[in-house]
Amino acid sequence: MSHSHKTMEERIVKTIEVLREDLNTVRAGRANPALLDKIVVDYYGSPTPLRNLSSISVPDPRTLMITPFDPKSLGDVEKAINVSDIGITPSNDGKCIRLVIPQLTEERRKELTKGAKKMGEDAKIAIRNLRRDANEALKKQEKDGEISEDDLKKDLDKVQKTIDKAVKDIDDIIAVKEKEIMEV
Repeated sequence: MSHSHKTMEERIVKTIEVLREDLNTVRAGRANPALLDKIVVDYYGSPTPLRNLSSISVPDPRTLMITPFDPKSLGDVEKAINVSDIGITPSNDGKCIRLVIPQLTEERRKELTKGAKKMGEDAKIAIRNLRRDANEALKKQEKDGEISEDDLKKDLDKVQKTIDKAVKDIDDIIAVKEKEIMEV
């Protein structure tokens, strides 16, 4: 396997990882702790990821329960959720914070599905750009006499197969997310 192919594969893996992380923050109708992944709390003056400060549980399919390890940080955690873009008002009972995930309207579901599709399209564009870079690198190697014409054909074919698989993976990931969004 050529160096450029290996680099391309690593970048594909990274692109798909980022897509999954971004999709995790797209809210569906059910409680998913990943919704809180990007929330950062100002904890004694230092920005700290919420998940490092508290345990997060799902007592029922529509509720996230956040229990800070340090009860004194409850207010800071609540503030961080309020200023985040998840759009759910936390309820604080003095020990823990509950987030009740509202039912999504049909319109909101369509919007979220459209957003998820757009993320998938952006990931595919990134992957097609990787294909272009890999192909250009291979053609240059052939031109410089580092690989034969046969090797070039084989390698270009390998690149295309890798890209096709990545695009299919992205489609599958998006399909799963759409199903989750449309689930009532």
